[in-house]
Amino acid sequence: MIAQIFKDIPHEIKQVSAKKTLLSAGEIASKIFVVKSGCVRSWYNADGKDITLQFFMPGQPVASFESLVNMSPSEYAIETILPSEIVVINGLDFKNWIESHPEHHWEGIHFAMDRLASYQKLFLSRIKDTPQERYETLLQDHPEILEQIPQRYIASYLGITPVSLSRIRSRYLQKK
Repeated sequence: MIAQIFKDIPHEIKQVSAKKTLLSAGEIASKIFVVKSGCVRSWYNADGKDITLQFFMPGQPVASFESLVNMSPSEYAIETILPSEIVVINGLDFKNWIESHPEHHWEGIHFAMDRLASYQKLFLSRIKDTPQERYETLLQDHPEILEQIPQRYIASYLGITPVSLSRIRSRYLQKK
């Protein structure tokens, strides 16, 4: 539904190599990106430690929405992990399009509610679940991430070291 809306907004499509920064932490966001192929991640630098916040796969939009809306510096960076095809939408074009197409406001609200629910689920998981449980949830919900994404990013996302991830994977395979 939201992908349909994005295709109607003025945009450009870019082929982007792996490890390409789309938005740096501290920069004010001015664009929305929609992943057509590949994978993008948002990440935070915690005193030199790289912490992956979230992965974005084909069909998913990504932006530092709080930065875009509030015109404030982004707290995190956005970068490609794999070579990716990205739809790039200017934030002002998006805003103008939404204002001139009020029939799509509900889709925008629904999208925002879905993102909020996703962030809440992620936040609660970080508080209540063990790394093993977070790994198993990731495996169940997004097996493609475990198949395609380098282990260091997955470990960072789970809040553990690559060595701990290796141990969790071994235990999981032994359980099966």
